Amino acid sequence: MRKSKKQQAKANAAQEREFERLYRTIPSGGRSSASKQAMPPLQEPSKPKWKTAMKRMLIILLILAALSGLWVGWKFVSNSIKVFGWQGILDLFRTTKLKGEDEGHVNILLAGNSADDPGHGGAELTDSIMIASINTKDKTGYLLSIPRDLYVDIPGHGYAKINEAYQDGQEDKFSESGYADGGMGLLEKTISERFGIDFQYYALVNYTALEQSVEAVGGITVNIESTDPRGLYDPSRDLQTGGPLVKLPNGQVALNGRQALDLARARGHARGSYGYGQGDFVRTQNQRKVLLGIKDKATSITTLSNPVKLGQLLDSLGDNLVTDLRSGEVKRLYQLSKDIPSSKIQSASLNDADGKNLLDFYTNRSGQSTLVPAAGIDDYSEIQAYITKLQGQ
Repeated sequence: MRKSKKQQAKANAAQEREFERLYRTIPSGGRSSASKQAMPPLQEPSKPKWKTAMKRMLIILLILAALSGLWVGWKFVSNSIKVFGWQGILDLFRTTKLKGEDEGHVNILLAGNSADDPGHGGAELTDSIMIASINTKDKTGYLLSIPRDLYVDIPGHGYAKINEAYQDGQEDKFSESGYADGGMGLLEKTISERFGIDFQYYALVNYTALEQSVEAVGGITVNIESTDPRGLYDPSRDLQTGGPLVKLPNGQVALNGRQALDLARARGHARGSYGYGQGDFVRTQNQRKVLLGIKDKATSITTLSNPVKLGQLLDSLGDNLVTDLRSGEVKRLYQLSKDIPSSKIQSASLNDADGKNLLDFYTNRSGQSTLVPAAGIDDYSEIQAYITKLQGQ
């Protein structure tokens, strides 16, 4: 007798349940035959722990990078306000062509004083004066030191050492069309009229700027080239360390901020000094070396990629720099300086102009020992010719 469809369906269902029961009790490879439990459901393999750790570390680094960028950005903005004022904020987002760039030369008057050193007499005297010039056509440049003892006719004040010009301009509140207001304007006019050179910009720095700039870039390296085989030695006491102001061997030496400042200040006047046979000319030569050392480190990849160094460098300039350069122009100047290796920047001095001394010693009416052009007092023809040659004209 044939089963009905309903009975056949029940029989099939019962048979399937029996097969399923028998299948679950069949022992698998390596398992005990006594095990009658169903196999647990398959789970997706978990990700390796190292991948999770790497992902978290990457997120942390991205956050730190963003914070560092914000920190450097704030440093740049806040210090730009200190130096350039609120109007300079607009220039942060653009690069401005420099005055004189199209003509082929950008000349900057650099001066340094010790106004930040309350224990230093004559703090307003600019004992460091340089001409920094960039040839924008052939990517070269030069640094020319002007000796502080040069005896000149300061406009409106008469004859005096040139380092007094800034102080005179500050006291008289110098103001004249074509020049900056105050001391830097009078210093610029004095040099321009005597040396036959036009300046597009000026910058005034103090002791702190130099010391902190060197510290910010992680120290500098300079080449000591003393005529004395022992190197340089000035036993004058360093007020901070208590040791000699300078004691350095010949050759490449690494300097921190304080050592660089001491090297730039030392004149070897104290008894027992050696290596300073040319007096103040050795000091000005060392100043140019320190400046080039800072330039090399400031434009290096180790500084550009380090937000801490950048922040410290901006701090050192923001608090201790006075200039008529705008922030957009500073950016352009920085770009140009990166393209000019120090080997293409001539370190020049008036006492050794291609082997010729363009200066002579002179005792003024007050009995001071000064310097005047070798061609004669007020005769700057040879000096002007030398500067024209340096300019590449």
